[in-house]
Amino acid sequence: MTGVTGLDRRMMLAAMGGALAAAKAPASAPVGKPHRLRPGDTVGLIEPAGFTDDLFDLAVVQETIVAMGLKPKLGKHLAERRGYLAGTDADRAADVNAMFADPDVRAVFAVRGGWGCARILPLLDFATIRANPKLLVGFSDITALHLAFAARAGFPTIHGPNAASSWPRFSWDAFRAIAFDGATPTLVNPIGHEDRLVQRSGRIRTFRGGKGTGRLLGGNLTVLAALAGTPWLPDFDGAILFLEDVGEAPYRIDRMLTQLSLAGLLGKVAGVVFGQCTNCAASEPSYGGFTVSEVLQQHFEPLGVPAFQGASIGHIASQFSLPVGVRAEIDADIGSIRLLEPAVR
Repeated sequence: MTGVTGLDRRMMLAAMGGALAAAKAPASAPVGKPHRLRPGDTVGLIEPAGFTDDLFDLAVVQETIVAMGLKPKLGKHLAERRGYLAGTDADRAADVNAMFADPDVRAVFAVRGGWGCARILPLLDFATIRANPKLLVGFSDITALHLAFAARAGFPTIHGPNAASSWPRFSWDAFRAIAFDGATPTLVNPIGHEDRLVQRSGRIRTFRGGKGTGRLLGGNLTVLAALAGTPWLPDFDGAILFLEDVGEAPYRIDRMLTQLSLAGLLGKVAGVVFGQCTNCAASEPSYGGFTVSEVLQQHFEPLGVPAFQGASIGHIASQFSLPVGVRAEIDADIGSIRLLEPAVR
């Protein structure tokens, strides 16, 4: 038998490597947008991160879905618990995969966030997910799924309230316009109605004015920073980056934005919208460091792109629904986000 030469071996290994890369890479064929929601549609409920241990809370979640005119379908492992997670990584991933494989399920809602979505990314069946575009809805830790879907699935998802959120009228109207009506609204903060000469709620802060256009990408800053340097992030070149966070001290916001800057991500974007940083004030009353707004200014102003703070995005009751992956135009002078295409068909 003729021996395998070094050249033959290198050629074989190269071929094997090419086949493996092709197997891992998403299909190049265009992916259709998810179907819009209609009254009576069935939607899946999953817990890809933290758990819900109160069955009363889950009953309220199901009633919320019914109040939307939809039919809830519970994931097989919903309400399970493993430590601070809603079951094992394999079980949580299995629920995501099952919902996207189920032809009766029109969209998939995360019940809550917490932590754990990044742990299941390697276990997701992106071939099946990509072949079955459906709206994925949620925020906070669900950011890991939104970004991975943008990178591997190629269809829009919705960064908006979780199923267990309170869903006030503002949030419901914003979601319905995008998910049911296929609208392309211009999103601006509601006008405050405080008993003050000058309103304080809903205000924005412009770091650099002007308009910017690009693909909406982002979510929770902590989750995004944790994924930097991994294969689960989409390309942010020319994107409109939107961010929010909760319970983070200003120095930690600084650290995470520094990480994104050093990783080259911030330098790629065409605009930045920072929503709300809920409970992010320094814990010490005599703290003499930077405020969150000062930290944001230090990172965003030098980028030379439109950037503002204060949009209704994040861990707040009344929040926008932002379709991740669709093109939008921001106006940093007035604090608006105008969708340039629908998220659904």
